[in-house]
Amino acid sequence: MKGIVFTEFLDLVEDKFGLEMVDHIITNSDLESQGVYTAVGTYKFSEMLQLLQHLSTRTKMSIDDLLLVYAEHFFGVLEDSYPGLLATYKDPIEMISSIENHIHVEVRKIYPDAELPTFEVIEKTENSLIMDYKSSRAMHHFGLGLMNKTFEYFNSSASIVLEKIKDDGTEVRFIIEQN
Repeated sequence: MKGIVFTEFLDLVEDKFGLEMVDHIITNSDLESQGVYTAVGTYKFSEMLQLLQHLSTRTKMSIDDLLLVYAEHFFGVLEDSYPGLLATYKDPIEMISSIENHIHVEVRKIYPDAELPTFEVIEKTENSLIMDYKSSRAMHHFGLGLMNKTFEYFNSSASIVLEKIKDDGTEVRFIIEQN
């Protein structure tokens, strides 16, 4: 997993919960990296799971809810860092449906060894989208949060239903109806 995911996560934890919380989740985890991350480095997903679990335990928020909050933060990072990318889209359905064929292509230019989830468009209309998410990492709520922020970015709203295809969350279907 790319380091930017870790560095931004720790920035979010510091902003929302304080520096003591950052110290707590790092010191209570068994991290190969010792909690020292660079944006361009690559780290084990198990480290993110440990950080999330300790934060969840301490805050009493579910990991899924933490991933939603983190996605909102991360969308802001993308908006600030890559405004040109977001400006190429006219509406949220168009942007979300292009994750696999455009956005992930651009991500791989910056991070060639990034292990990204796949998003397969099953059905698309002007106001709806059905997509399947597949990843060895069950971070579908991070994807859900990014989708929510995408609609907000376009001053729009949607109903997004998440259906687990596999119980472990490694395959999920998103059913999106724009309001």
